[in-house]
Amino acid sequence: MQRKVYSVGQINSYIKNMFTQDFVLNRVSVSGEVSNCKYHSSGHIYFSLKDESGTLACVMFASARTGLAFRLCDGMQIVADGSVSVYERDGKYQLYATRIRKDGAGLLYERYLALKQELEEMGMFAPEYKQPIPSFVRRLGVVTAPTGAAVRDIINVSKRRSPGIQITLYPAKVQGDGAAESVAAGLYALDALGLDVIIVGRGGGSIEDLWAFNEEIVARAIFECRTPVISAVGHETDTTIADFVADLRAPTPSAAAELAVPDVEAVLEQLHTQKTSFDRLMNSRISLERMKLERYQLRMRYASPQQRVREQRQHLADLEENLTDDMRRLLEIRKQQMALYAQKLKSVSPLEKLTQGYACVTDAAGARVYSTGQAAKGDAMHIYVSDGCIEAEVTGSVTFKTQ
Repeated sequence: MQRKVYSVGQINSYIKNMFTQDFVLNRVSVSGEVSNCKYHSSGHIYFSLKDESGTLACVMFASARTGLAFRLCDGMQIVADGSVSVYERDGKYQLYATRIRKDGAGLLYERYLALKQELEEMGMFAPEYKQPIPSFVRRLGVVTAPTGAAVRDIINVSKRRSPGIQITLYPAKVQGDGAAESVAAGLYALDALGLDVIIVGRGGGSIEDLWAFNEEIVARAIFECRTPVISAVGHETDTTIADFVADLRAPTPSAAAELAVPDVEAVLEQLHTQKTSFDRLMNSRISLERMKLERYQLRMRYASPQQRVREQRQHLADLEENLTDDMRRLLEIRKQQMALYAQKLKSVSPLEKLTQGYACVTDAAGARVYSTGQAAKGDAMHIYVSDGCIEAEVTGSVTFKTQ
């Protein structure tokens, strides 16, 4: 009896159908270490999960990446949810991941995401609620464990940058049962002291170690603080709820101290530089304004009312002098003219004629007598000579014949 021969495609299709009908493989969660992780330009993620017994090829399509809250990388321990099926072209089975979470922190991470979304929707991460960090901090509050590298780093960096700074430490429990309540109590206690800024945090650790800073009670304590709060939890790669609520996030406790406390020497150097620049600008401005003032003074000297009055007074004095000279010249001219007129009048004056032997005759009424016809015998006549008047009576008259 001859056996039926199947094509490669038929076999791969048959095996894929068997995988599809398997209930367990359709909804499976696989834990392992990520290897050969590649982000494709299309948005798909190709990687493998391995453990001590074997390797499983995996893929997460771009459409499923919206729920991935971190970047996948080799060596990461994760739990991938999805389905196992066959890729018919290569005849290989692989896990089609629809959700990925970090292994060992699955439930905690889900709580973290849920609380983060809830608080974000409430507006506790909103930038308008962030308080500015003061430029010059004199009183610093620290909420952290009383022992360990974090508190030593904060104190050492703060004292180095500002030797005169006052540091108030609230020794809080930062890990284990009651840690969240202890941190929240420390924040409320330091906030009541009226400090300039508060640093809250601890050193690095796992998500379980840092979980106190993912609790709602700590988030609300930070949000309700009237004092600006800097969160410094873990290492640079660690991000907690406290980081989102705080007014400022620092990647490490040392960085938090550098952000909170000004470097006094650098500030003094900056002030000296600014003073030098300010002095130079002021001297330049003063010189410029002095030149302007001198120009204005020169202009005022010619345009001032006093100068105008002096100029007008001088002008009037000149006019007065000119007028006096003109009057003097005019009087001289008039005197000469009067002398000429006087000489002319003298030459025609009757008195002058009388001194030369002539006389002026008038009748009794005072009318001038010019001819013999005006005088009758017996008329009274007045004869005016140079030194007086002669009273006469007409006794007769003789008329001269003219040629």
